[in-house]
Amino acid sequence: MRGYFLIEHKKTLSIVLLRFEKGTREAFHEHAFNALTVWLKGRVLEHHLDGPTKAFRGGQWKLTPRSTFHKLEALETTWAISFRGPWVDRWREWRGGRMVTLTHGRKEVPGPGV
Repeated sequence: MRGYFLIEHKKTLSIVLLRFEKGTREAFHEHAFNALTVWLKGRVLEHHLDGPTKAFRGGQWKLTPRSTFHKLEALETTWAISFRGPWVDRWREWRGGRMVTLTHGRKEVPGPGV
């Protein structure tokens, strides 16, 4: 995934144009922010760590609370615009069978997950 930030102010609001290449990230993750995403073109599957898989395509939108544990799989090159709220200092990823806590710059925080 590649992001092109139109506005980035982590204390209030970020707007980013996203490009997903075919494929997926390995890790399920949550975010440091709540987001409203509008899918512009392409198709993705949203896999949830403990729930159903959902499909999205160009012309659809979705709300993603920061607590959503998911990973996206682009079925083709896909474009979206994401409107993100304020960031919290820590969020988590499920990596290699363990929970990892991250902070700004995707730096790992030592100790157990948040």
